[in-house]
Amino acid sequence: MSSNSDSSWHTITMRIPFASQKHATIAKQVIEVDKELQPEVVKRVITVEDNLLVATFTTLTVRLARLTSNAFLENIDLVVRTIGEFGQDAERSQS
Repeated sequence: MSSNSDSSWHTITMRIPFASQKHATIAKQVIEVDKELQPEVVKRVITVEDNLLVATFTTLTVRLARLTSNAFLENIDLVVRTIGEFGQDAERSQS
């Protein structure tokens, strides 16, 4: 995780490893459904690089960076637990 400030904006980048690129892509698709509640003060870019989910947040305040990061990690936790619980069963039913 890295944090920079340029002018009054703050940037945080998180790289979350997944078991596969497919799981990272699923996580990206699930999380992208929810738009930022305050897009004028929180910018979000989510990409997949191999098996990594890469999320970059640029926020107007450090407090927003913390809140946004915490909410994102809670979402990741839910996605990871859901994939762990249902991922193999879902892949088997598609075969």
